[in-house]
Amino acid sequence: MESSYKASGVDIKAGEETVDKIKELVKGTFNKNVLAGIGHFGAFYEFDTEKYKKPVLVSSVDGVGTKLKVAIMMDKHKTVGQDLVNHCINDIAVCGADPLYFMDYMAFGKLFTEKAADIIEGFAIACKENNIALIGGETAEMPGLYAENDYDLSGTIVGVVEKERIINGSLVKSGDVLIGFASTGLHTNGYSLARNALFSKYNVNDKHDRLEGTLGEELLKIHKSYLPLINELKTKHSIHAFSHITGGGIIGNTNRVVPAGNKIEMNWNSWEILPIFEIIQETGDISDDEMRKVFNLGIGLIAIVDKNDVNAVLESCKSINEEGWVIGEIK
Repeated sequence: MESSYKASGVDIKAGEETVDKIKELVKGTFNKNVLAGIGHFGAFYEFDTEKYKKPVLVSSVDGVGTKLKVAIMMDKHKTVGQDLVNHCINDIAVCGADPLYFMDYMAFGKLFTEKAADIIEGFAIACKENNIALIGGETAEMPGLYAENDYDLSGTIVGVVEKERIINGSLVKSGDVLIGFASTGLHTNGYSLARNALFSKYNVNDKHDRLEGTLGEELLKIHKSYLPLINELKTKHSIHAFSHITGGGIIGNTNRVVPAGNKIEMNWNSWEILPIFEIIQETGDISDDEMRKVFNLGIGLIAIVDKNDVNAVLESCKSINEEGWVIGEIK
C-alpha cells in the first residue's frame, strides 16, 4: 500500500481548514500596531516608541497544565484558551508591563477542526477583553506522541514597561502589608493533585451540594485576568510588588518578590477558602501544608504595599468592584 502523510496520521487539509475557520477570529483582535496578517512566516507588531522613554520588553511563556484533561473529559475547549491568555497576561502585568500581543502553540494527536477553532476562539475572546492582539501561532498534528483526543497548549505574551516603572519587589520592606484578591478557583495550577483526589470518587458531571454547577464546570472556571485591577492600582498607588499566585502557592510565588532577609507572615484565616478547595482536601485527605504549597486557595493576586497605604488601596479596589483582604505582612 502506498504511503502518505494522511495515512501516517497528519491531515494537511484539516490544517488548512482550521486556518480558514479562524482567520476572522484572529483578525478581530488586531489593532493599528499589527503590520501583517495570517500567512506570513513571522508576525509584525509596531509599538509606540514615543510613549516610552526607555522601553523594556517583558515576555513570558506558559501552558494550562493538566486542566486540559478536564476540558477533554467534558469536550469543552473555549475556556482553556481564555485561561492561557489570562495566565500569561498576569505574569507580565505583575511586573508593571502593558501586554502587547499573544502567540499560541497547539499540538494535537488528531486535528479536529472544530476543537481547534473553539480553543482559538477562547484565545480571541481573552485577547479582545484585554485589548491585545493575537498575531500568530503554530498548530501541529502529532500522532504517536499524543493520543487521538489529547492535545497540549502553550502561549507566549510580549509586553512593554518603562524602565523606571518596573515592579520587581525592590521596594518591599519589613512592615509592608499583603493584600490578597480573589481567584475564580484553581485557575491553571494543581490539577494533577485535584484530579487524583476528586476523580477517585466523583465524575466530572457530578454535582456537589457545596457547588453551584457540576464538578467539571467548577474545575473549568476561567483563570481571571487581573490586568484591570493591576492597572488601577499601579497608576494610583506606590505598589511595592505584585505576586501572581500560580504553581507553588501563595508563599512560593510571593517569595519571588521578597528581598533576602525578610519573610512572609500569613494569616491563613483572613479570607474564606473556596468550597472547591475544601472538597479537594477532604476527598483526597490532603494536609493543610500540602494544600498551601499546591493551590492558590482562593487568592489569585497579591499586592504588597506600605502599611500606611492599605486603606487607600482597598478603597481603589472598591471603585472597580474588586474586594481585597489584608492577609499577611512582611517581617
